[in-house]
Amino acid sequence: MKNTFIGLATAAIVALTGATTAQAQGQGLLDTIITRDSLLCTGHNGSYLGFAEVDAAGAWQGFDIEFCKALATAILGNPDKLQIIPVSWAQRFPALQSGDVDVIVKVTGWTQTRDTELGLQFSRPYFIGPFYVMAKKDLGATGIADLEGGVFCVNAGTTVERVLTDYMASKGIQYESLAFEKGEELRSALYAGRCDAIAGFGPFLSATRVEAPDPEAYQILGDVIALEPEGIVVRQGEDDLLDVINWTVSALLMAEETGITQANVDEIKANPPSPTIARLLGVTPGVGTRLGISDDFAYNVIKAVGNYGEIYDRTVGDGSRYKLPRGLNKLWNQGGLLYPLVLD
Repeated sequence: MKNTFIGLATAAIVALTGATTAQAQGQGLLDTIITRDSLLCTGHNGSYLGFAEVDAAGAWQGFDIEFCKALATAILGNPDKLQIIPVSWAQRFPALQSGDVDVIVKVTGWTQTRDTELGLQFSRPYFIGPFYVMAKKDLGATGIADLEGGVFCVNAGTTVERVLTDYMASKGIQYESLAFEKGEELRSALYAGRCDAIAGFGPFLSATRVEAPDPEAYQILGDVIALEPEGIVVRQGEDDLLDVINWTVSALLMAEETGITQANVDEIKANPPSPTIARLLGVTPGVGTRLGISDDFAYNVIKAVGNYGEIYDRTVGDGSRYKLPRGLNKLWNQGGLLYPLVLD
C-alpha cells in the first residue's frame, strides 16, 4: 500500500495485460480479478482530503480507500491485494472503460447520463453527498444570492459544475466559473483569493476549510444546492462484480446496525446471536457461494476494516481531523438514509 504513483501505474499496466487476455477468453471481470489476485481501484491524482489522500509515508488513506480495501478483502480475502491507481475526475470513466481500473470508488454521483450513455453500472449508494457553497467570510454573504457576480471555483470533470450551473440558472444568479483539474489547485486558488467562493461536496468543503491557512476566514453557507447519491461504479455487464460490491456495502451497514465491530467480530462469530448474523459471518454457509466468493467474506471485511461507522469515524468523522458529522449518512434507525439489505 506504500507504492509510489509511478510504481502503481506500472503495475496496473502489467495487470491490465493479463486482464485483457483473460477477458478475451470469455472470463468475467470478477473471475479475472480472482485469477490476477489483485483489485485495481481508483485513487486520486492529487489529494482528495478525507477520501483519497497519501500520507507522509506514501500510503493511501481515506474513506474511498477503505472501501477499496473492503472490496479487495471480500473478493480476495486480503486488503493488501489491492493496487490504487491515481486518476483525475475526468480520467476515471475512460480508465474504467479501458480496463486501467476494475472499479471506481471515487464519490461518483449516480446520474442518468452516466447510467445510460457511458456504459456504466452503479452500486447502491454508499455515501449521500450534499452540495454546498463555501465563501470568504469577509464578503458578508448569508446565502448564495449574496454572491451575485462573484467568481466560483469548482472541480473540473465532476457533477459540481452542472449542479452549480443548474442552481444558479434556476435562481437567476449571475456568476463566473473557474474549473480546476486537481483539488489542491482549487484550494490554492481559493486561499490565494482568486475565488470568492467554491461549490462542492460538503465533506470536501469542510476539509478545504480545515486545511486553510486561516480556517476562520471561510464559511459554509446553509443553502443546499443539490443532494447526490454516490455509487461505486463498474462497466455495464459486470453484474457478478456489482453483486459483490452491493453485498459488501450491505455487510458493512448490517455490521454497524447489529453492533458488530472489528474488535468483537471474532467473539460474535463464535456464538452468533441470530440466524441472520450466522449467515452474515459465514457460520451458516451460502451467502458467499452465491456471489462466487468465500462464505466468510463479510467476516473478513469486518475484521480488516471494521463496520461502516468505524470506517466513517476514522477517515472523515470524529476520529479524524475533519470531524464531519454523519448527517444523512447515519443508519436509517438513527435518522439517516443508509440501511442494509435483507440477508436471507
